[in-house]
Amino acid sequence: MDSGARYAKYNPMQEFASLGHKIFGAPQKYIQAPYLIQDIGRYLCLLQVKHIILVRDPQLSIFTHVRDSILQHGAAKKVDDYTFDGECSWKQVQLIVHAVQSSSSFIAAESCLVAVGGGKTLDLGKAIANKLHISLAMVPTLASTDAPCSALSVMYTPEGDFEEYAFYPLNPTFVFVDSAIIAKAPSRFLASGIGDAMATFYEADVCFHNPKATNCQGGRPTISSYSLAELCKNILYQHGLDALKDVKNGQLSDSVELVIEANTLLSGLGFESGGLAAAHAIHNGLTVHPSTHHKMHGEKVAFGVICQLCMQGKMEECQKVAKFFYDCRLPITLTDLHLEEDDRQGLEKIAQRACQPGETIHNHDFLVVPEKVYRCMLEAHRLGMQVIRRFSSEQEQ
Repeated sequence: MDSGARYAKYNPMQEFASLGHKIFGAPQKYIQAPYLIQDIGRYLCLLQVKHIILVRDPQLSIFTHVRDSILQHGAAKKVDDYTFDGECSWKQVQLIVHAVQSSSSFIAAESCLVAVGGGKTLDLGKAIANKLHISLAMVPTLASTDAPCSALSVMYTPEGDFEEYAFYPLNPTFVFVDSAIIAKAPSRFLASGIGDAMATFYEADVCFHNPKATNCQGGRPTISSYSLAELCKNILYQHGLDALKDVKNGQLSDSVELVIEANTLLSGLGFESGGLAAAHAIHNGLTVHPSTHHKMHGEKVAFGVICQLCMQGKMEECQKVAKFFYDCRLPITLTDLHLEEDDRQGLEKIAQRACQPGETIHNHDFLVVPEKVYRCMLEAHRLGMQVIRRFSSEQEQ
């Protein structure tokens, strides 16, 4: 099997960081509406391709509606379907790339990839499209991460450990967000997206105010990316709990629409062009502990936000975030992540992974070492326990 390095050669931080330029990246078109899926083919006609490659989650019935829309509107003459099951890994990329290239109908200049599913499927689709040098459209079925708009993938080992970020020169051509489909998913997915999206502002704030920090495009953050990250945070605080309640009740409300946009568009633009910091680095560390593998990306990021704010000494803000996450039923303690406070060896391994060279934790304007991360995880856990003891009687059982 080829290593990930074969596919992941481009790194904007290495290419452009020394230039000190402000860089902002975005998809060419972001389209959001209920029942949008029936019109996807109309938009894909703009690409003028003959062959569309569908990469999707298994057991996902809506892909038939995507395929039908493509064929009905004449967006392509041929649609090939590839299912994805497991981790977004280089092994999976290699398998599907080989299958596509083995097809006699594949001509890169006449093809487009459409990825349909959750965050890992979308990230896999980006990696495949980049390898094949073809256009890319994203069709998220969940608002659980900010993956759809970005020009990067979070790559894992086949066992589920974080491996690396894979970067691409261009963002997706289209992002199609059918809010009616997303609103039907269990509320846990929307909550996970809120955890991931809330990190956007707190990490962008670090990068914006540290002149040595770089964003995921390899440049300095623009004021636009910082403003979008702040807007994302404000929408989540104002509408997040209402949106979760409405999704549980089967309602596609204005709050749900706003939070979907915040989780997907605002967070996607804000994190990539605003920059990442400790919260996502701690997420990456958490993935090395098997006990966290059943937790979603945004759930681990949420705890990373609390750790980051403890690390910065912003305890008042940390209390506010922890209470909000608690109300969203997001993890705010080690216990919530099925970790143990006295598992020093396991926690130190997490901290060491979070501090690896090149990690986004080094965007902070102070030195971060594993011992500091370890202590902040314990501090975050104890703060979370205080929040639970204080507010448990107020939360619905």
